[in-house]
Amino acid sequence: MTTPPPPYVPGHGLLAGRTAVVTAAAGAGIGGATARRLLEEGAKVVLSDAHARRLKESEAELAAEFGAERVGALPCDVTDEAQVAALLDLAVARHGRLDIVVNNAGLGGTADLVDMTDAQWDKVLDVTLNGTFRCTRAALRRMKAEGAGGVVVNNASVVGWRAQKGQAHYAAAKAGVMALTRCAALEAAEYGVRVNAVSPSLAMHPHLVKVTTPELLEELTAREAFGRYAEPWEIANVIVFLASGYSSYLTGEVLSASSQHP
Repeated sequence: MTTPPPPYVPGHGLLAGRTAVVTAAAGAGIGGATARRLLEEGAKVVLSDAHARRLKESEAELAAEFGAERVGALPCDVTDEAQVAALLDLAVARHGRLDIVVNNAGLGGTADLVDMTDAQWDKVLDVTLNGTFRCTRAALRRMKAEGAGGVVVNNASVVGWRAQKGQAHYAAAKAGVMALTRCAALEAAEYGVRVNAVSPSLAMHPHLVKVTTPELLEELTAREAFGRYAEPWEIANVIVFLASGYSSYLTGEVLSASSQHP
């Protein structure tokens, strides 16, 4: 049985006056949906992506809808520490503060371990795990210095909990994101910053269709309790919850946005 998606939830001003940064936010996936949801909840948003053209298009679309004064963008390769620093510095320069960082950048791929090259392993780990580390470190340094609290939300995956053939590099990276989240949360609690993660299973977007076979998509969808994949905005809603005051006592948590949890 397939349960249809619920109606789109309107904004309620949960993040009014906050400044947020979202990585990998150009396009129709979780990052783009998150940037839009943050804006709908009243935040000012600086979005980034490694794809400059798509980023420019996303910035223009959101600025036209929500106002140019609330939307900024800067291309960012999360494997480059200098680019990460420039991204967060832009948010502070434009809006005077940094309240929320959503680390959405990640890279997947499919290869059996016996066929996987060092280059394939290193690339997925560098973007997905090391990139999250770089962005989290940079965010915590600034939030600690500002002394006004803040929130970091990392995008993990159920693959970090369960096994999936051909996903050893991605699963290892996402399991690392979960562990990084828990450790960072303990350290950041000392200066009033919360660090949590969301763990989606299957959120549909055009890129996923290009890199996944119809047979695998059907198999993964069949595992879901609702008999369907998540809409990207449904995952974005969980990120908004973790970024908002409604989760004020949550830190170091990995919140499953799926029935597939351990």
